[in-house]
Amino acid sequence: MDLEPIEPGNALELFLKDKEAELAEASIEGHDYRLRHFVRWCNDQDIENLNTLTGRQLHEYRLWRRDDGDLNKVSEKTQMDSLRAFVRWLEAVDAVEQDLSQKVLSPTVTADENSRDVMLESDQASSVLSHLEQYRYASAQHVSLTLMWHTMMRVGGVHAMDVDDYDPQEQYVQVRHRPDTGTPIKNKGDGERLVALSDDICEVLDDWLTTRRPDVTDDYDREPLLASRQGRLQKTTLRMYVYRWTRPCAHGEECPHDRDPDDCEATVRDAASKCPSSVSPHAIRRGSITHSLNSDMPDKVVGDRANVSPKVIEQHYDRRTEQEKMEQRRDYLDNL
Repeated sequence: MDLEPIEPGNALELFLKDKEAELAEASIEGHDYRLRHFVRWCNDQDIENLNTLTGRQLHEYRLWRRDDGDLNKVSEKTQMDSLRAFVRWLEAVDAVEQDLSQKVLSPTVTADENSRDVMLESDQASSVLSHLEQYRYASAQHVSLTLMWHTMMRVGGVHAMDVDDYDPQEQYVQVRHRPDTGTPIKNKGDGERLVALSDDICEVLDDWLTTRRPDVTDDYDREPLLASRQGRLQKTTLRMYVYRWTRPCAHGEECPHDRDPDDCEATVRDAASKCPSSVSPHAIRRGSITHSLNSDMPDKVVGDRANVSPKVIEQHYDRRTEQEKMEQRRDYLDNL
């Protein structure tokens, strides 16, 4: 079989471009992030043409990436599954030997292992939001984290909202799928919904809109709800806000890791994710869902509000202990 030479970085660009028609933006970003490590490894190994790639090299990469990223089993599987999809695409464009993708090995994980346990606990969320309310009231950071916690939204949903998606009279925000103007959401049309807001959240939004929000539009002449002077806040910026403000030292708590703030690498502006206690936006979503369930909000209401099925809630989001679930069921015994 005649293979056509292709350089790793160029191959990744073509792969991502090809997948744009069939994958959501978040999936494209995930592949991009994970596979850039593979390109980096190829550069380190002086692999300039993927035609020569072998199964043994793929296994060497797996071991390197496990150590380089300090990956747990679930993260390692995610990384290798992306690589398998990439190698399968390389096969289709005659860039590597056929069936090479079958030599991309990844660990087998159980359903329990596949459920991520990291979440923002409700007391931590309260501390973060109280600090922002006192010292950064109605700022972009305050509004972003407030919406994520109280609405259980994915970061893509928060990013996608416009000013007109907020109804201050009826007190709700609308989540809409608008891929043609730069803001697709997970689950596409099935993810569209109205999300009710409390008086307190509406007050924060009203103050943001009247006193702090820059008067800007995005590249599609839409008015983003969350904006900077440059336009719509990027999802990377929203993630950075979360990592930055969930560091204990950022909201007035002592460092649980005995680090000196003057020497800690996580105090650098764009390195907050290196703090062991900082969390991602998805950990806020998981914590908010668990908090709502612990507060006796019915599963169906939580699922509709967060746009997630009961099965997914059970496997990936519900972090109540069996004891907590039993005690909540006990409250219904008097009605029998």
